[in-house]
Amino acid sequence: MEKLEIKSNDNTWKGGFAKEITFIVTKDCQLACKYCYLVGKNSHERMPWDVAKRTIDYVLDNEHDENFNYESVVWDFIGGEPFLEIDLIDRICDYAKVEMFKRGHHWFNSYRFNFSTNGINYGSEKVQRFIEKNISHLSVCITIDGTERKHDLNRIYKGDGRGSYADVVRNIPLWLEQFPNAGTKVTISSADIPFIKESVLHLYGLGIHEVNINCVFEDVWQKDDDILFEDQLMQLADAIIDGGYYKEYACSFFTEGLGKPLDRKLRNQNWCGAGMMLAVDAEGNFYPCTRFAQYSLRSKKAWIIGNVRDGIDKNKLRPFLTLDRCTQSTQECIDCEVAEGCAWCQGENYDAADTPTIYQRSTAICKMHKARVRANNYYWNKLFRKLELEDAREEYEKTKPTLTTKSC
Repeated sequence: MEKLEIKSNDNTWKGGFAKEITFIVTKDCQLACKYCYLVGKNSHERMPWDVAKRTIDYVLDNEHDENFNYESVVWDFIGGEPFLEIDLIDRICDYAKVEMFKRGHHWFNSYRFNFSTNGINYGSEKVQRFIEKNISHLSVCITIDGTERKHDLNRIYKGDGRGSYADVVRNIPLWLEQFPNAGTKVTISSADIPFIKESVLHLYGLGIHEVNINCVFEDVWQKDDDILFEDQLMQLADAIIDGGYYKEYACSFFTEGLGKPLDRKLRNQNWCGAGMMLAVDAEGNFYPCTRFAQYSLRSKKAWIIGNVRDGIDKNKLRPFLTLDRCTQSTQECIDCEVAEGCAWCQGENYDAADTPTIYQRSTAICKMHKARVRANNYYWNKLFRKLELEDAREEYEKTKPTLTTKSC
């Protein structure tokens, strides 16, 4: 049956079961994206080599510690814009590879270097040399938000406010040539809701087969945004199904298991991986993820869980290891009939909470999730009806009698 031809969005390396070590190599970026959660970006906080080296040494020295007892590792690089520090990154990656090999560490056979980039200097000589050297262990996501109109609405250069679309899109063919299965990440805020359908189709037209797309978790939503959002997703659903895009292209807004009551087996799990990850900044401070670093927070103080000199303070990490859906959700959220797939960001929960706690779930995205569920139901109902009809037609074609003309 044709249902088996539906492309899935699940393209996570090792199924997501790998230790993620994030280097905040710089807090600088060429862009000043309007929806960016990094409210404290600057050009002076750049990671020194000594901090990076000591982080790698600490992690590899403690391979048997429960915090690092994973079969695989993702060495993740973030900014700002990480490729602004390509010389440092190249040195970090070389050192990590050599140390894993010298120590006979099992991660040497199972590691990946991960990047999320704005794509502006992707085609530069230094970046391309780094990619060529490490391509078999690389994952690179270029963020392009859709059409030029949507992209340039938010993703603008700092200083003069120019849109960055033209400088990003020129690097997409090279990126897809090197990483043909790569997906992009699209962010939706209130102002760009009207451009969702055209933007997803535009990205498909560029040759991007996997579009990971989400609404911002911050409280930016206006009256009737959910109605406009649902309408755009319904239009997108029609376009994907009627155009047959579902066979080779995926959009994360449409997920088959979305919008069911919360499975009781999942109540003791956390949506977010904060605490399972480890992030380090230019000062050598450790965080449960980058969203707890000061440049990511609007109103709360950074949540530091250790540093490269003293290691991880397990007492400061422990609250994150006790997080699950029930410890931070209201009863209304737990009992919600469409709770499954309703996401949150642990850092935004902390930043938006009434007190400095990680046990208060932000619900700013609630109405947008419910709108997505309604559109998602429409999508799968329509798609399955189409597939069943085509399957029935195919069976009929196999069994119908052959008409012959009788000779005179």
